[in-house]
Amino acid sequence: MLDNLGNLRRTKTCGELRLEHVGQKVVLMGWVARRRDFGPLTFFDLRDRDGVTQVVFNEETASEAHAKAKQPRGEYVVAVRGEVVAREEGARNPKLETGEVEVQASELWILNDARTPPFQLEVAAPEVLAAEDLRLKYRYLDLRRPQLQANLKLRHRALAEIRRYMDEQGYWEIRSSKGSSRASSAPRSASS
Repeated sequence: MLDNLGNLRRTKTCGELRLEHVGQKVVLMGWVARRRDFGPLTFFDLRDRDGVTQVVFNEETASEAHAKAKQPRGEYVVAVRGEVVAREEGARNPKLETGEVEVQASELWILNDARTPPFQLEVAAPEVLAAEDLRLKYRYLDLRRPQLQANLKLRHRALAEIRRYMDEQGYWEIRSSKGSSRASSAPRSASS
């Protein structure tokens, strides 16, 4: 049974938590990248477009959320409420930007389930990638891969900068009904 999101809102993204957020109550939303089950502790690597955060479900402190955390598999869409805590010195992950902290979960919402993906989304080496025709068939999944996410972010920033510059120069962006766009000069004054 899937949970209803209701009026629950994300307070932080999975890529922005740092030591200065320790002690804060947060709501994260994203895809379960990986789940590790160690009896009384269950761990999620929760991923969104901004990064990955480790979430811990402890049977002793949040038994209902811990029991529910046994259900999701990779690519399930979930929301988690919990507190940001500093990881112990030996448990820190320098490979992650958020590797010095984790979220101790108190509540879990399963927003959407997922079938097992036809290929791995997070691969270490390009030679491990699935065949291109398979990735194109499942393009909506392929776009979740970190490298493609980085490409989309770069493209967005480049286009935003071009639009900002053109706007400062007095150009207007005009779109036709067919979706193409053109830059048009807008006179700044009668003397220009």
